[in-house]
Amino acid sequence: MNFKILRAIPDQAKTLIKIAFTAKRHWGYPERWIQIWSPILTVSPEFFEENDTYVILKDEKVIGFYTIVVEGKKASLEHLWVLPDYMGRGIGAKLFKHALSRCRELGVHILEIESDPNAQGFYERMGAKKVGEAIGEVDGQPRRLPVLEITVR
Repeated sequence: MNFKILRAIPDQAKTLIKIAFTAKRHWGYPERWIQIWSPILTVSPEFFEENDTYVILKDEKVIGFYTIVVEGKKASLEHLWVLPDYMGRGIGAKLFKHALSRCRELGVHILEIESDPNAQGFYERMGAKKVGEAIGEVDGQPRRLPVLEITVR
């Protein structure tokens, strides 16, 4: 398969929002939770201008994306989403490796990931280590999110 990874452009915002919502729904969360998470799943065109966002294309169709937010020598992976039809095919790994490459280019030493519990295993397979948990709640139910880090080499 032929894939291209390119910098996202503001005109792709609606497509990326759709990918994020579709991927999150794939895990079977209640629709009420999806709506609660709407602000964090929605990316604005301005978001691309302020942060490092890249898309992966297959046959000119956007099938996934990631965003890293850089703060000095540390960055956080704010988004990494792949359409469900392409999950399990190495697309997420391609995006993650590209994100690490971008971190190196930008002088980042540590990439932090506050992960969905369903994605923790993926990030661990990519070399990230769990360093803690973010504890919160959704719709009155407690929710623990693994926090992982990977050293950028």
